[in-house]
Amino acid sequence: MLYVKVSDILAERNITRSALAEMTGLRPNVISEICNNQRTTINREHIARIAKALEIADVSELLELRSL
Repeated sequence: MLYVKVSDILAERNITRSALAEMTGLRPNVISEICNNQRTTINREHIARIAKALEIADVSELLELRSL
Protein backbone atom coordinates (compact mmCIF):
# COMPACT_ATOMS: atom_id res chain seq x y z
CA MET A 1 0.00 0.00 0.00
CA LEU A 2 1.27 3.44 -0.86
CA TYR A 3 1.23 5.75 2.16
CA VAL A 4 1.36 9.51 1.62
CA LYS A 5 3.33 11.16 4.45
CA VAL A 6 2.03 14.72 3.96
CA SER A 7 0.19 14.77 7.28
CA ASP A 8 3.34 13.65 9.13
CA ILE A 9 5.45 16.33 7.43
CA LEU A 10 2.89 19.04 8.18
CA ALA A 11 2.88 18.04 11.85
CA GLU A 12 6.71 18.08 11.99
CA ARG A 13 6.80 21.54 10.43
CA ASN A 14 3.80 22.91 12.31
CA ILE A 15 1.96 23.77 9.09
CA THR A 16 -1.83 23.54 8.88
CA ARG A 17 -3.69 21.82 6.09
CA SER A 18 -5.41 25.07 5.17
CA ALA A 19 -2.02 26.80 4.95
CA LEU A 20 -0.83 24.04 2.62
CA ALA A 21 -3.96 24.46 0.51
CA GLU A 22 -3.15 28.16 0.14
CA MET A 23 0.52 27.43 -0.63
CA THR A 24 -0.36 24.91 -3.34
CA GLY A 25 -3.57 26.33 -4.78
CA LEU A 26 -5.27 22.99 -4.15
CA ARG A 27 -8.73 22.82 -2.62
CA PRO A 28 -8.77 22.16 1.15
CA ASN A 29 -10.79 18.95 0.68
CA VAL A 30 -8.11 17.61 -1.69
CA ILE A 31 -5.41 18.33 0.91
CA SER A 32 -7.54 16.67 3.59
CA GLU A 33 -8.08 13.53 1.50
CA ILE A 34 -4.36 13.31 0.71
CA CYS A 35 -3.43 13.81 4.38
CA ASN A 36 -5.92 11.13 5.46
CA ASN A 37 -4.74 8.73 2.72
CA GLN A 38 -8.29 8.55 1.40
CA ARG A 39 -7.39 8.93 -2.26
CA THR A 40 -7.47 5.78 -4.36
CA THR A 41 -5.25 7.38 -7.00
CA ILE A 42 -2.31 9.71 -6.62
CA ASN A 43 -2.34 12.77 -8.83
CA ARG A 44 1.29 13.45 -9.75
CA GLU A 45 0.64 17.16 -10.26
CA HIS A 46 -0.83 17.45 -6.75
CA ILE A 47 2.18 15.66 -5.23
CA ALA A 48 4.54 17.89 -7.24
CA ARG A 49 2.77 21.04 -6.02
CA ILE A 50 2.92 19.85 -2.42
CA ALA A 51 6.61 18.97 -2.74
CA LYS A 52 7.38 22.38 -4.21
CA ALA A 53 5.41 24.21 -1.51
CA LEU A 54 7.18 22.25 1.23
CA GLU A 55 10.55 22.69 -0.50
CA ILE A 56 11.04 18.95 -0.85
CA ALA A 57 13.37 18.14 -3.74
CA ASP A 58 12.81 14.37 -3.77
CA VAL A 59 9.15 13.40 -4.08
CA SER A 60 9.95 10.01 -2.56
CA GLU A 61 10.14 11.82 0.81
CA LEU A 62 6.35 12.21 0.55
CA LEU A 63 5.59 8.59 -0.23
CA GLU A 64 6.20 5.31 1.55
CA LEU A 65 5.44 1.75 0.53
CA ARG A 66 3.82 -0.14 3.40
CA SER A 67 2.70 -3.74 3.60
CA LEU A 68 -0.95 -4.46 4.17
